[in-house]
Amino acid sequence: MTDGVVVSLWRYPVKSMMGEELNASHITDRGLLGDRALALVDAETGNVVSAKNPRRWPAMFDFRAAFSAPPDPGDALPSVRVTLPDGSMIDSDDRGFADVVSAALGRPVSLLAAAPSQPVLEEYWPDMAELAQQEVVTEEAMPAGTFFDLATVHVLTTATIDRLRELYPRGRFEPRRFRPNIIVRPTEGGAEFVESKWVGRRLRIGDDVVLETTDHCPRCVMTTLPQGDLPKDSDILRTAARHNDVHVGVYAEVREPGVFRRGDPVCLD
Repeated sequence: MTDGVVVSLWRYPVKSMMGEELNASHITDRGLLGDRALALVDAETGNVVSAKNPRRWPAMFDFRAAFSAPPDPGDALPSVRVTLPDGSMIDSDDRGFADVVSAALGRPVSLLAAAPSQPVLEEYWPDMAELAQQEVVTEEAMPAGTFFDLATVHVLTTATIDRLRELYPRGRFEPRRFRPNIIVRPTEGGAEFVESKWVGRRLRIGDDVVLETTDHCPRCVMTTLPQGDLPKDSDILRTAARHNDVHVGVYAEVREPGVFRRGDPVCLD
């Protein structure tokens, strides 16, 4: 029995920049090949640059990153082409990359292709009663040796987006606010938080790939930030907090790697 179908795949080559939509991707035990392969690091603090602290990094969603060629699991990753807020482009292997991006951000940064053993990012907690903390910036540990927040794969369903739209019709609930890797359209379930029931189960995608859903995905201030034509909207996060414990989507780990594609069936074990 098929429980859903993959309708969209996303990869984010540089952490906290906008990414690229894919028709197909290799997936390894580190997630979609090339996902969060690179990150900027604050020259002053040594912390990984993240849109989770928009007070320090307000322009991260004005940058877009895409590989200059499709990554192949047998080769070194190709360079990444970054589109700057003014529309100009620069390649990650350009010797002036750090200077150009630092000037655009207004703070000195460097580019890393290998994560430190104990990476740290800053997270701003807005003044929202539903959150664990308010009006404070905390330092959050990331998984050792990676540029991921908590897990390697983020899965989101169209049913969850539809449910959030029902709960707050004026809100612009679009998947890009939540930066998923895989968007699934469930076969059944209507408009509800379907994937919240998937935690602990396995997802078989296409012929090769098996994921194990490991936890709910807690959301943060990033979901409220403007990007492109989407306005700033704190009620995006507040709606998720009030109706689904601040969760939108689920995290997963790769149990069987392979290749998957848009349109592949998804089956729950």
